[in-house]
Amino acid sequence: MEARTVSIPTADHPRDAGAVPPTGAESPHPLDNPALASLTGPHAHFAEHRGDVVRYPTDVSPFLALPARPSERDWTDAAALAGPGALVSLAGVEALPRGWDVVARIPGVQLVDDGLDEAPDDQAIRLSEADVPEMLALTERTRPGPFLPRTIELGTYLGIRRDGKLIAMAGERLRPPGWTEISAVCTDAAHQRQGLATRLVRAVADGIRRRGETPFMHAAASNIDAIRLYEALGFRLRRTTTFLAVRVPDDRTSA
Repeated sequence: MEARTVSIPTADHPRDAGAVPPTGAESPHPLDNPALASLTGPHAHFAEHRGDVVRYPTDVSPFLALPARPSERDWTDAAALAGPGALVSLAGVEALPRGWDVVARIPGVQLVDDGLDEAPDDQAIRLSEADVPEMLALTERTRPGPFLPRTIELGTYLGIRRDGKLIAMAGERLRPPGWTEISAVCTDAAHQRQGLATRLVRAVADGIRRRGETPFMHAAASNIDAIRLYEALGFRLRRTTTFLAVRVPDDRTSA
């Protein structure tokens, strides 16, 4: 593939053509806070609540979601919900209160379907709970992002096997109303450059489209190869975001 530059918007020059910014009484776009939209929508059955703060069970996903403009009370509720000293993942949070320590900060991008050519794949099999040990091993080797023992419950996961071994997979994670995130896209190092990720993304997208929903994705802004692939498949950049892994204060009153 010929090398080219991928344009990543910055805070000074954002590119957010797919967003519907809140003005007046208008509702925010569900992708502006997708974890919150998921946990108060299609994934509400997973939600653990305290006040207006919600999170997934810790063996499903590390994401905790706050309102768009969290108050001091929201941060107190978040600390109580997660527990003192807990490690949680946040997305799109601009500032943290005193005592919340940033363990990792990953600039990211959000991409949305803009003409994706989805297609089923007869070699892509639906994975089940029996496959979770292999899925955990594959994601541990390839590091596509958080994948936990119950992450498979979030949606459909498809995989490709060779000689009985799981060598590639992709599936569904966040589900804001009308949208589904494609996530955990990974291929074993010995089987890369064979188009397996492309096939799996298109196959997962096919199932999403059949439900009448629209696929979207997240990627680390530094993962230029993945962004190029997703753009070539028909995704376009909607917005930038920041993923944070943060440590809850040991003293909840400091939140």
